[in-house]
Amino acid sequence: MSKASHDEIRQNVRARYQKIAVKPNSPRTTSSCCDSAGDFDQISAKLGYSTDELTAVPDGANLGLGCGNPQAIAELKQDEVVLDLGSGGGFDCFLASRQVGSKGKVIGVDMTPEMISRARSNAEKGKFNNTDFRLGEIEHLPVADHSVDVIISNCVVNLSPDKQQVFNEAYRVLKSGGRLAISDVVTTADLPAAIKSDLTEFYSGCISGASSVQEIKEMLQHSGFIDISIEPKDESRTFIKDWVPGTNIEQYIVSAVIKAIKP
Repeated sequence: MSKASHDEIRQNVRARYQKIAVKPNSPRTTSSCCDSAGDFDQISAKLGYSTDELTAVPDGANLGLGCGNPQAIAELKQDEVVLDLGSGGGFDCFLASRQVGSKGKVIGVDMTPEMISRARSNAEKGKFNNTDFRLGEIEHLPVADHSVDVIISNCVVNLSPDKQQVFNEAYRVLKSGGRLAISDVVTTADLPAAIKSDLTEFYSGCISGASSVQEIKEMLQHSGFIDISIEPKDESRTFIKDWVPGTNIEQYIVSAVIKAIKP
């Protein structure tokens, strides 16, 4: 993929997130992990969020985005520093904030200025004083070396046109012994050519940018991670089938829990 294509993809993804941030409840013609239509709490409940979690965040933080519940798999501890890749309105950051406590810290990085503004406003409303939202690309994290205990992310890495660089950056900012615990989509079969070649609707919709389990494993290994675990969730097909009705997309991608350790 050329640099021009990389930039085109980033601009398309940024534009989609901008629309969601500015008008989160506006009518949408599709329902994907990056742009869900319908009741956001109902959508998030299907992804694995509890009623307690859904009611613990400020109004406007949950935008019905994602393909799982990453902070639930991250085994967060008091006083840890957590980094959320593609933090959106701050939903997962606020849930992580409760787990790490006042002496812990949660950093959210998003490349959309409107999302950062929304998340900061939500943090102020909810008095989440241990959160910090930063504008930046996940391929070039505005985070210091060896400063993070845990990295979480919810269906965002697939949106990057340079996933290897994302994992390289994740490795850089993690402390020794730090861990990666993300939810993302993986391919289970080769995507149809018409979907795979679509760099606008399907790529920014968390579909055509998905990688296979083996590809993700190899990228993580190349970055230096160990104890890699990638667990596809077949039950996710029940909500993935609604992302692009009529395409049987659930036959090609599923949500997965992806974990790894920095030695």
